[in-house]
Amino acid sequence: MSASVVVLDYGSGNVRSAVRALERVGARVELTAAADAVLAADGLVVPGVGNFHACMAGLRAVNGPYLIDRRLAGSRPVLGVCVGMQVLFDGSTEPSTGPSEPGLGEWPGTVIRLEAPVVPHMGWSPVRPGAGSRLFAGVEDQRFYFVHSYAVQQWSLEVTEAFAAVAPVVTWATHGSDFVAAVENGPLTATQFHPEKSGDAGAHLLENWVRSL
Repeated sequence: MSASVVVLDYGSGNVRSAVRALERVGARVELTAAADAVLAADGLVVPGVGNFHACMAGLRAVNGPYLIDRRLAGSRPVLGVCVGMQVLFDGSTEPSTGPSEPGLGEWPGTVIRLEAPVVPHMGWSPVRPGAGSRLFAGVEDQRFYFVHSYAVQQWSLEVTEAFAAVAPVVTWATHGSDFVAAVENGPLTATQFHPEKSGDAGAHLLENWVRSL
């Protein structure tokens, strides 16, 4: 039976393209924020476009932080995409028209504005997958589609020697300066780019994730 995936419906835009992309690689996909469905699915996708703080407010409105934490506590896979990746860190310096929201704090680090001649970073860029990446297997040399002005530009999670074998795999890209393009960390995976907008390479990457569920 094909893997079941929930795309978390919390008011983020552009979720239909993610649903269609996952369906094309064989997943059974439901767009919902219902707790029972979110917790029961083989995989959960947390999308995100726009402002960091608005996305965090939307997540809190549907009890997203609790649901994500419950899944990770049970080693149930979660995939964050674009701002859905950013919210997994401690916070963001992005301005907000509403209250400033902290991130989920799954990884240490702050999302900051890109330092580049042209911002936002919009278009196709290569990435540098970390050693042992399974997410990028078969598409290590491909380009992926980015649309963002902010990113995590330092990876500060310290891993002791005893846990070196399960250390996160960090993938980097460059726009002006280096930034974190993807992370693979046990059940928690995230991409700063949009795999659902990245053509055949993005489809292959999503298929790698779905097959791992």
